[in-house]
Amino acid sequence: MSRIRIIFFVILGVILLQACGGGSTPKPRGYFRIDFPEKEYQLLDSAHYPYRFSYPTYGTLVNDDSKIAEDYWVNIDFPQYKARIHISYKEAQNRLDSLTEDSRTLAYKHALKAEAISEKFFEDPEKKVYGMLYNLKGNTASSWQFYVTDSVKHFVRGALYFSVNPNKDSLSPAIDFFGKDVVHIMETIEWNH
Repeated sequence: MSRIRIIFFVILGVILLQACGGGSTPKPRGYFRIDFPEKEYQLLDSAHYPYRFSYPTYGTLVNDDSKIAEDYWVNIDFPQYKARIHISYKEAQNRLDSLTEDSRTLAYKHALKAEAISEKFFEDPEKKVYGMLYNLKGNTASSWQFYVTDSVKHFVRGALYFSVNPNKDSLSPAIDFFGKDVVHIMETIEWNH
């Protein structure tokens, strides 16, 4: 009887090892689900700035205090998502060509990492706002950039940044979500003076 038990346990052990050992597939890498707030906007309408626009209520508008910041530069921070929309302003008088070329250069600086860069011309003749929107696909430091101008006096440039290593797979939902905010800001810019 003990010999039958030994044979039984040996066969059972072989069956279990065969069942556990072959052809298992590793689980694909997963990413945390990100819950985003409802889209809602508020107006930056201050006589202090030469421009005004609508920006997300879930963002915090702060003056840019970096070493290279100039007058009227602001950031819209989203600390929970490690995201920032940077807005810079320059007077365009007699240098519009160089400002637009600088913006184009800054967008295409990411061409080595980008899988594609699309450009979309923007114009609102009623508000005298003209510009370009850049959407950079791939593992780039900035996925959305734009500039707008009145072609005479004002020039505003915007860019979306994340304070994490670029990874298009994990950042894709956030890039899409905040990209809509970048487009909204660009489309709502008006001039104060």
